[in-house]
Amino acid sequence: MSKIFDNLAMNLTDIGTAVRARREELGLSQGQLAHLSGLSRQTLVGLENGSLNDLGVNRAGQILTVLGLDAPAPTTESRRKKHGLQMAARNANVSYTRELQPDALARMLVSGDVPAPYAPHLTHLLDEAPLSMVVMAVEEAAAEAHVPPRKVWRNVARLAKSLSAHRKEMWA
Repeated sequence: MSKIFDNLAMNLTDIGTAVRARREELGLSQGQLAHLSGLSRQTLVGLENGSLNDLGVNRAGQILTVLGLDAPAPTTESRRKKHGLQMAARNANVSYTRELQPDALARMLVSGDVPAPYAPHLTHLLDEAPLSMVVMAVEEAAAEAHVPPRKVWRNVARLAKSLSAHRKEMWA
C-alpha cells in the first residue's frame, strides 16, 4: 500500500490532494477512478479540488482501497500541539475584567476548588466553551499535575453542579 498519507492530517482537503496525486501516479482518469470506486465523477472532482463538504467513511474507504492508499490511524498528535488550558482560559475570560490564567484554571480543575472571583469564568467555560476545548483543558491539567484525567473529570462534574452550570448533566 502507498504511504501518501504519512504526514498529512486527516481531512477532506488532504485526502483529495492525496487521491489526485495517486490517481495521476497510476495514470487513471477521474472517470476511470470514479467507475472503479463506485462513485460519481462529480464526487471525485469535488474531492480532488477541495469543494466537497462531506464524504462518508465508507465512500472515502472505497476510493482509498482502489488506489492502494492507507488511511492514517487516528492520533492525538495535532491535539498535543494545541494549548488547551490557554485556549480554555481565554474563552472563560470573555466579558470579565479579571483575567483567568491557564495555570490558575489548571489548579481549579485539578483541585475542584474555584475562588469566588473566578466562579463566573468557570461557569462560562462549562456552559459555553466548545466541548473539545474543555476536553483539551482537562487532559492538559491532568498531565501537568500527574493525576489521572478521571480525577479531574470528577472535579469538573462537581464544579458544574455546584456552579449550577446549564450543561451540568453533560459533565456528570
